[in-house]
Amino acid sequence: MRLTKLNCVVNKGRTLSPQCVALAKPVHRLKSTARRRNKMLNKINHRMILVAIVGSALSTLAIAGATEFSIKREDSGDITINIDGELFTRYVTTDQVTNKCYFWPVIGPGGSQMTRAFPMKDVKGERQDHPHHRSVCFGLQNAGGFNTWHEQLTFTKNGKVDEKKLATLGRQMHTKVIKAEASGNSATLVVVCDNVTPDGEVYMRQTRTVKFHVADNGSRIMDVEIVLFGVKDEITVVGKKDSGFSVRVAHSMCVDAKLGGRIVNSHGDEDGKAWGKRAAWVDFNGPVNGVTMGVAMLNHPGSFRHPTPWHVRSYGLFTANPFALKEVAGEQDRGDFELAKGQSIVLRHRLIFHDGDEKKAEIAEAWKAYSN
Repeated sequence: MRLTKLNCVVNKGRTLSPQCVALAKPVHRLKSTARRRNKMLNKINHRMILVAIVGSALSTLAIAGATEFSIKREDSGDITINIDGELFTRYVTTDQVTNKCYFWPVIGPGGSQMTRAFPMKDVKGERQDHPHHRSVCFGLQNAGGFNTWHEQLTFTKNGKVDEKKLATLGRQMHTKVIKAEASGNSATLVVVCDNVTPDGEVYMRQTRTVKFHVADNGSRIMDVEIVLFGVKDEITVVGKKDSGFSVRVAHSMCVDAKLGGRIVNSHGDEDGKAWGKRAAWVDFNGPVNGVTMGVAMLNHPGSFRHPTPWHVRSYGLFTANPFALKEVAGEQDRGDFELAKGQSIVLRHRLIFHDGDEKKAEIAEAWKAYSN
């Protein structure tokens, strides 16, 4: 007889046949397997719910901790750029001691000051030389016969000013804010400044566009575009060593401080060997408040005479100088060029204020991303 569940069901008190017992065992195993499967599914569902809750919480935290830029135009005329309510940098337009506009201070990741304070402020232990090296700035030693690289403090010794050299100084005069906007993890500042003679005559005009953001790795970035416009019939920009877009790094980061500071360029040339070389980027890194930090300057392929020669010094200056082809790069042509009315040249650079050295900050990869 073929056994089924139906004919193996017995009344109370009766004993199952061996065949029915054999059939009952697989049925019991099926029920046990089903119970185990249900328990496992419940555990999986609980884990999935937990993962979803944690993911939602992390997402909320990420949103809450998102970087927020803001820009404030101060009553003085200077412009502050803040990150999450804390100062990142200030664009100084009102310093009557100097003849240029500049960014200072510049606060890097972790709150460290990344550029030298002198001459804006006396800080114990800083090297106090070249007072015209004002943090992050731009100047030309000779454009139309006038000098915006050096300044009056440069030509003052023992309280006496060299009047002959003073007469050659031009001035960068801030004239207009075209745009000052911030939204989320970015801010943009667009300004105009005129290069003027000691008599106030405009001989060249600049527009400066600076875009700020924070990278995924925490590096703080300034994309700087400077456009030089001719406003007279013609002026000559002379290829002089002391010209270009510059950063004077924190003193402790300098090679000369002998605390571990170093210079490296995109070819791997280090310290003094990087001077005068054409390169896609240069990184200055070393200790700031006991922690290795760095400042990289990247030269965009669309920038004037890319790749630029670098006027980079072990005492803390580095300058992208595409003007002094002979004095800096050692080439035959001095690098002079004419800038006529209506003509312009464009200088494009990215500054990266970062944690660690150039490898930790992946500066080579950052340049590839910037150059595309």
